[in-house]
Amino acid sequence: MEETYLLNHPGVKKKILAGGTGPLPHFPPGTKVLVFHFQTLLDNFERTVIDDSRLAGRPAEIFVGKMFKMEVWETLLTSMRVGEVAEFWCDHTGLYPIVSKGMRLIAQGKDPLEGQRHMCGMGNLFHYHSTGFPELDELMRTPQPLIFIMELLQVGDPLSYHRESWMMEKDEKLQMVPVLHMQGNALVKQRQFREAASKYKEAVLLLKTVQSREMPGDVDYVNLGRMIIPLELNYCQCMLELEEYYEVIEHTNDLLDKHKGCR
Repeated sequence: MEETYLLNHPGVKKKILAGGTGPLPHFPPGTKVLVFHFQTLLDNFERTVIDDSRLAGRPAEIFVGKMFKMEVWETLLTSMRVGEVAEFWCDHTGLYPIVSKGMRLIAQGKDPLEGQRHMCGMGNLFHYHSTGFPELDELMRTPQPLIFIMELLQVGDPLSYHRESWMMEKDEKLQMVPVLHMQGNALVKQRQFREAASKYKEAVLLLKTVQSREMPGDVDYVNLGRMIIPLELNYCQCMLELEEYYEVIEHTNDLLDKHKGCR
């Protein structure tokens, strides 16, 4: 039977669609990772779907206490048991278009900070008037209540969990790069080129995310750029072996454009 609850949070209603198992997990800040599927719907007659993590092919993940932009999601998820499916009505969702854009970029294997580089806070606010997604732009123009249908899949220990790049601190990202590089090299020796390319691509994304926080032309920015080049070339070599020629042309042309003075 569906039941509606008003959480101890202004502007939030909860309806349990399917009960979970076990006790309500304990969530001390920064100690648990939440893995979940979600749907985002407009609160209209059609209940128009804006996002669906299942269509993206992977669940979403957040760390409790890590200042996730949509703080209300922590409130929603920490009210759930593992396996529970619940529908939430929320009327304070002004930052959702920014969060949605970032999660869509992550699902595409891109930098979730894309579009936020080298801008002050007011500059970023201006930039967000266009997210690149018409439906998200409309939400930016006319903030409105949204419905979130969530299924909590897993509550894990971050010490044993593979963290997404956007969850990592700068030092963690830099420490992961040589590990991914070595894993990629080992996979190349086994002629597992697609898996190797994935490792190189992940390492490049980590470095580009760190580089995006540096000032262009500074020593750290330049050094990070130099670290990216061999990883991108390794990625291109893997794509060449896989006969993904257009991918190779796109990446090598981009490298040549960035380093015209080195020709």
